[in-house]
Amino acid sequence: MTSSPIKHVVIVGGGSAGWLTAAVIAADHRASDADGLRVTLIESPDVAPIGVGEGTWPSMRDTLRRIGVSESDFFRECDAAFKQGSRFDGWATGAAVDYYFHPFTLPPGYGEADLAARWQEAHAAVPFADLASFQPHLCTAGRAPKQAATPEFAAVANYGYHLDAGKFGQFLKKHCLERLGVHYVPDHVLAIASHENGDIAALRTAHHGLLAGDLFVDCTGMRSLLLGQHYDTPFLSQRHVLFNDSALAVQVPYTFEDSPIASQTTSTAQQAGWIWDIGLPGRRGVGHVYSSAHTSDEDAERALRSYVAATGGPADCAPPRRIGFQPGYRARFWQRNCVAIGLSAGFIEPLEASALALVELSAAMLSDEMPATRDTMDIVARRFNEVFRYRWERVIDFLKLHYVLSRRTDSSYWHDNRQRESIPASLSELLALWQHRAPMRGDFPRIEEVFPAASYQYILYGMGAAVPPTGTRRRDSAAADGYFREAAELTRRMLKALPTNRELIDHVRRHGLPRI
Repeated sequence: MTSSPIKHVVIVGGGSAGWLTAAVIAADHRASDADGLRVTLIESPDVAPIGVGEGTWPSMRDTLRRIGVSESDFFRECDAAFKQGSRFDGWATGAAVDYYFHPFTLPPGYGEADLAARWQEAHAAVPFADLASFQPHLCTAGRAPKQAATPEFAAVANYGYHLDAGKFGQFLKKHCLERLGVHYVPDHVLAIASHENGDIAALRTAHHGLLAGDLFVDCTGMRSLLLGQHYDTPFLSQRHVLFNDSALAVQVPYTFEDSPIASQTTSTAQQAGWIWDIGLPGRRGVGHVYSSAHTSDEDAERALRSYVAATGGPADCAPPRRIGFQPGYRARFWQRNCVAIGLSAGFIEPLEASALALVELSAAMLSDEMPATRDTMDIVARRFNEVFRYRWERVIDFLKLHYVLSRRTDSSYWHDNRQRESIPASLSELLALWQHRAPMRGDFPRIEEVFPAASYQYILYGMGAAVPPTGTRRRDSAAADGYFREAAELTRRMLKALPTNRELIDHVRRHGLPRI
């Protein structure tokens, strides 16, 4: 077996993770050609996807372009909207004026001047991101990140998407089957047949018999049918670091058809968690993420309903859907000839929309490093496991940073999140360094980091952390002030030239965007 070529990839499970993985592999490896890699997706017709995960990173633009879809069609079929970052309300102190932005665009002059030090020295009355970047002002004004004449996937301001997760999965499925040559098997997996060496040989299905393959991708969600159940790969719980394990999700209609569409995800802190608010063209997606150890389901639902009513939604909104989850990830993501992508690999919480991004990264690395033969697969698997163990750890550090920096004292939830024993050692080391300097690129040395140092600065100083004195380092106040003026000038020009989010989305749905 060791020298046998990899000719057939079998993906188990659909949804966003399964169909996105199928699309990337099929597009890269010519699945529609007779001599291309065969890609089959088997999906149980009775298992509905979870249907959350409605926010993406800007990386999704490259992924959609990679698989050959039209951005205009994506907007029309997925109820999509532009997303330019996140706004955090009430995370630092809980006061009415407590807010900050984590925009997707790097500040002008990032890496060229000590923007944070100059901000605190001379401009601390203005929130850091509002001074250093034009993008928070675009979000506040509800502006789109591009103009109607800007081609598909191109940007004036960096952007990702908000989308309807259920429609997105169907959109990807249609593209895979009609354009990319993916084979589809709607069936139930009853059992797993193994080779003598422990590799998966085939899946026994209810109606199609044995489905053999060379490489199997587990996209079965939290069941983790292949990696978790068949291989019994350990699950590394992160409940001791990030306490949230429950969510209540509801769809909220707009008051008017032409109501503004938010240009950012809004995350509003609560006594035992936080509420997400995502604007789509036809509705809002709102949900309360919380720790069941710190509040009850009933109290969490009351908080959610109160938020919906206070933000213009109906007082009698539909009963929310409860989703339980265990925060954590698998000890290995690739074992023998099986690799897990999506919820089958792990899940933390939807803060900063990392779930779909990790699917993208996983699908890309699997496709880029697709082993040619079985004897090279173990090498690729070791590399894959090392890379994604590092990425999951960085995601956890970054999410925990939001909680560690909070100064809220209104509940045990926020107090417990600041306890030293709940902070990963890697984050504690960085926090110790950042008492003497700002986060810098050298803190995150990988070529493809999940979050750049600029993102840590946005969170650190958005939450009100003090910027350390520059000490003996060269002062570059004039350069920093020049970049702040540049950001202000960009703000002025963009606010004047860019349409609102809804205006551009309506245009895209009617007329489309130019294609290069």
